[in-house]
Amino acid sequence: MLAIACDANFGQQWPMAKEIERKFMVVGDDWRDAAASSRTLVQAYLAIDGETSVRVRILDGEEAWLTVKLGVSEMTRDEFEYSVPLADAREMVEASRGRVIEKTRHIIASEGYAWEIDVFEGTLAGLVMAEVEMQSEDDTPPLPAWLGREVTGDPAWTNAVLATEGWPEGIHL
Repeated sequence: MLAIACDANFGQQWPMAKEIERKFMVVGDDWRDAAASSRTLVQAYLAIDGETSVRVRILDGEEAWLTVKLGVSEMTRDEFEYSVPLADAREMVEASRGRVIEKTRHIIASEGYAWEIDVFEGTLAGLVMAEVEMQSEDDTPPLPAWLGREVTGDPAWTNAVLATEGWPEGIHL
């Protein structure tokens, strides 16, 4: 879903992204053969305040993005992304006070939906999560057999909380 934002200084319009997604644990490795592409991600959280976060993400060590996310509902967030110089992103990662996640993201196309499978590294090694982005909260993507428990809307499983708190209490694989 796209909304339109307007630059107050110049009157230009550009799409404002709405991130609408569901999030699941992943069970087993049956998904791996279907992965069409993979990228390594380092993402560091610069600021977190409730449902709002500011993060920097480095993709494959080659490009970087600054992202602001604002919570709207359990499934929907406003998301603003801006390309930033790689050197600046590396400095921001260093300044993030250890609120960093490292993972490999695999993309799987399944029945008209793109699934992002994140295989976490470091202190979160062993954690594998899947997200599917949708056009509407009313979408009902077919759920692949390799999905486990749905954690959509559970704050303990957001990347921002995983970066600051680690594994949710009482859970470790």
